[in-house]
Amino acid sequence: MTAFDTLLWILAVVLVVAGVVSLVRRQILWGIVLIVVGLLVGPGGVSLFT
Repeated sequence: MTAFDTLLWILAVVLVVAGVVSLVRRQILWGIVLIVVGLLVGPGGVSLFT
């Protein structure tokens, strides 16, 4: 695992957590967008950078 992969994981986790927090605050659209972007960025999902 490279440093770039680690950075992508951290970014993905932050985005997904921010999305969940937005959902809890009833900002449904923004929460869904953050979660989807987090899943796209993460190296485990469909990464935008590879």
